[in-house]
Amino acid sequence: MAGRRSLGRRFGWLWGAYAVSTAGTWLAFDAFALIAVLVLHAGPAQVALLAAAGPAVGAVVSVPLGPWVEVRRKRPVMIATDLVRCVVLLSVPVAFALGRLSFGQLLLVSVAVAAADITFNAAAGAFLKDLVPSPDLLVANGRFEATNWTASMVGPPLGGAAIGMFGPVTSVVANAVSYLLSAFGIGAIGGSEKPPPPPLSAETRPRAGDLLDGWRYILADPGLRPLFFNTVLFNALVMAASPPLLVLMVEHLDFAPWQYALAFAVPCTGGLLGSRLAPRLVARFGRHRVLLTAGVLRAGWSLGLAFVGPGAAGLALVMAVEFGLITCCAVFNPVFATYRLDRTPAGRVTRTLSAWSATGKATLAAVTALWGLLAGLTGPRTAIALAGALLLTTPFLLPCRDRTPDIGPEPTRLPLKADGG
Repeated sequence: MAGRRSLGRRFGWLWGAYAVSTAGTWLAFDAFALIAVLVLHAGPAQVALLAAAGPAVGAVVSVPLGPWVEVRRKRPVMIATDLVRCVVLLSVPVAFALGRLSFGQLLLVSVAVAAADITFNAAAGAFLKDLVPSPDLLVANGRFEATNWTASMVGPPLGGAAIGMFGPVTSVVANAVSYLLSAFGIGAIGGSEKPPPPPLSAETRPRAGDLLDGWRYILADPGLRPLFFNTVLFNALVMAASPPLLVLMVEHLDFAPWQYALAFAVPCTGGLLGSRLAPRLVARFGRHRVLLTAGVLRAGWSLGLAFVGPGAAGLALVMAVEFGLITCCAVFNPVFATYRLDRTPAGRVTRTLSAWSATGKATLAAVTALWGLLAGLTGPRTAIALAGALLLTTPFLLPCRDRTPDIGPEPTRLPLKADGG
């Protein structure tokens, strides 16, 4: 029953802030693409550019922020990034109301939100590591995972209905308000925060070499390095197959849009199941065995999507494949997130998570764009099959040995200057 025990009032506020912002994010799922098509009459190339360029450029923009955030208190950074996301998102409905909305503005807002996402998540990881005792980190991450899958199951249909009833920018407004509420929730956590670690160097301003410190740590750590390559490649290949699958189901196989949405909403119940099972499986079988087994099992499902056919049987196949994939991912993700936090010293958490997330977003953007071209040349079914086949290779990147006891040392620090706050 570990998953039901209380983690305290302060964690409750953090969890609530995460829940409301996650709900807003999923309510606004694909909102920019819909606005680009419905309001700006953008073509496929522009929609693809919006989907790929925003996260990719945002990842690059976020890189210098990692070392800067590392040596600052994390809660003010989280509140600031929430407020930034709120303000830039609200610029979209304001411009729409004034008749001044442009594709360039959507692109800039996408970049700003992506950079703020990476910065917030990196700061939140470090804050969580200090807030929750290590034995409870898996329970905490399991609750975040369950919240994410619940929002992904309910949010897109509600967001689509809101757009249909109230206009194309409605879900963007809801997302902006969710970040404002998240900022209030994080502010309400209260209590004291541990002082941030001092800089790695005597300079209070991050040096150029500090920008690469997150990647250096990941690649030097024998436990994190294989997981880094595994998760980045796995996530990119799974998401890259989504646009070809949409084209295959809606355009080639004549599924209605509501059927397509249903095919991915219903299997999200597997996310709730997997996130609840994760702590119990770890307690029974051990963290490394669960991590390795779930990592292997999640790679075997996506290839089945290449064989989807028309009608009820095809819809049932998609639901079954997605349910299996999501359940395995929901077991893997909180165990992986906990393992990563445990292996990363407190003075490196922000840079490590920032580097990890930036790499993931940039790789996702590049692979998605590449798979779009591939689907155009070979057809969506071939592109889906190739992504599924490549996913079968990702278990070879998982760590075969249990590195849990070998946690990296705290980084060596030089003395601070007298004014090195």
